[in-house]
Amino acid sequence: MARTDTKRDVVIVGLGWTGAIAGIELAKEGLDILALERGPDRSTVPDFKYPDVIDELRFGIRYGYMQRPKKSTLTIRRSLDEEAMPYRRLGSFLPGDGVGGAGIHWNGQTWRPQAQEYRLRTYVEETFGADAIPEDMTIQDWGVTAEELEPYYDRFEYMAGISGQAGVVNGETIEGGNPFEPNRSRDYPLPPLAQQPDSLHFADVARQMGYHPFPRPAANASAPHVNEYGMQLGPCNYCGFCARYGCLNYSKSSPQTCVLDALKRYENFNYRVNSEVLRVNLAEDGQTATGVTYWDAEAEEEVTQPADIVILAAYSIHNVHLMLLSGIGEPYNPQTGTGTTGKNYSYQMNGGTTMFFNDRQFNPFVAAGSSGMSINDFGMEQIDYAAEGFIGGSYMTCGHSNGQPIRGIAVPEGTPNWGADWKQAVGEHYGHSTSLGSHGSNMSYRDCYLDLDPTYTDPHGRPLLRLTFDWKDNDIRMTQFMRQRIEEIVEAMEPDSWQSSYKEDGATYDVRPYQTTHNVGGAIMGESPQTSSINRFQQAWGQHNVFVLGASSFPQNIQYNPTGAVGALAYWTTDAIVNQYLPNPGPLV
Repeated sequence: MARTDTKRDVVIVGLGWTGAIAGIELAKEGLDILALERGPDRSTVPDFKYPDVIDELRFGIRYGYMQRPKKSTLTIRRSLDEEAMPYRRLGSFLPGDGVGGAGIHWNGQTWRPQAQEYRLRTYVEETFGADAIPEDMTIQDWGVTAEELEPYYDRFEYMAGISGQAGVVNGETIEGGNPFEPNRSRDYPLPPLAQQPDSLHFADVARQMGYHPFPRPAANASAPHVNEYGMQLGPCNYCGFCARYGCLNYSKSSPQTCVLDALKRYENFNYRVNSEVLRVNLAEDGQTATGVTYWDAEAEEEVTQPADIVILAAYSIHNVHLMLLSGIGEPYNPQTGTGTTGKNYSYQMNGGTTMFFNDRQFNPFVAAGSSGMSINDFGMEQIDYAAEGFIGGSYMTCGHSNGQPIRGIAVPEGTPNWGADWKQAVGEHYGHSTSLGSHGSNMSYRDCYLDLDPTYTDPHGRPLLRLTFDWKDNDIRMTQFMRQRIEEIVEAMEPDSWQSSYKEDGATYDVRPYQTTHNVGGAIMGESPQTSSINRFQQAWGQHNVFVLGASSFPQNIQYNPTGAVGALAYWTTDAIVNQYLPNPGPLV
């Protein structure tokens, strides 16, 4: 059986951060809205209640809040010549599942990209010359500027109750903040989190070396906060269960703690769970969307949901998958360079050095997801690309996010994986180790992209999404540059021993170890339909009533965690829908 439901003004695909923001902003306008979430419903109570939610085996190791590959996955290969294989066991990245999405299980690092990251190709060509860009690198400008987005970053930070110390306010550099951040109109809504002994030691040493340490901006509330929707956050109790967990204390910013209960009060907003959108339906001429078709798991039937506006607010790779399945934009062809949908997938280049101290105690079990001190002295705007031979940048951070007994234990290289010697090493080093890490950019390339797999299908018979991606020399040179800087700082911190882990020359992408859930691109924003899938307002070039929200919009990956930019862009787009599109539906560019 199949059914057709009553037409809505807006249908939203996914109910994580972007879906929740779009939902509440459009609900305030009186629009009839339906959000479709393929996973289960989740609320702070009862889903994140203590002590159930701090089960490390269930959530930290067995990924209780993540998508199940047997229900939803993709295939992965490293080159055009390889046969892609299904991502059968979660490892490299962990898409969220259910209401709240990845906004449930993130750590809370909330950044603003540097100003030149939005106009990266232009910046490189103007500053270092076009020859500085490798032939196969396909970096682009975003089509929007830091100045235009500033009010929307501010709004997201105040809605989410971000803790931090501003570095540049109205052109004035503020002591103790990040002097390399883009200009902001005011300070963070909450003061920084309390710092741990290891991050304070790092900050002291970095300051002595001439660097500029500052508290890492955090979506972990340092004090009580009430946002514009009347949602209340309580101060973080530093329990150390952030990444991979829901917050039991109403302290970590999430759709649940910041938006959803306020959104559910609107009678013109409804949402359905266990409802997986299969495709966006297009009019006969392909110029507009008419709604979506989804699978209702409870009724076990396909449902056609007509709507005037379709907003794709799923996880980044799932947005791209739906666009490819629905014929939104021309699929990208890496051999010809034509097409845009699937183009410019990129990831994150990270590395780190672990230090062991015999006589320093760090108490890692007292931690918040984004506690720690950072430096941005080697950011995207601080490096001479021509001299160093790479395009990119990184921030560096020291501090614990947890001291959990399974994932929070570091032991020196060469320690057995089990047995008496392992137990002895754990006893000697638990609480006496810390790390200094690099969180770096990843550029986009001609042969790193997303398309439909020709072999494998999902439970609905649709082709799986296929990811083609590998590490490139440019980004490996960047992380090796960061390694040199980090190891200089590490030596000055005087640990008794230390060990490093960075991508080396010739490194290939390995999907088994966790890296980041920062998958970006594939439905990139830009200034032309010939080079981007969506315009500067995240509106599809070919279907004016389709908007695509999330990190799928990034033309290449920034040096920071993406959530701050994702949230700001969601507010930017919904503002454009309310003030430009609704009065006069049509292309906004």
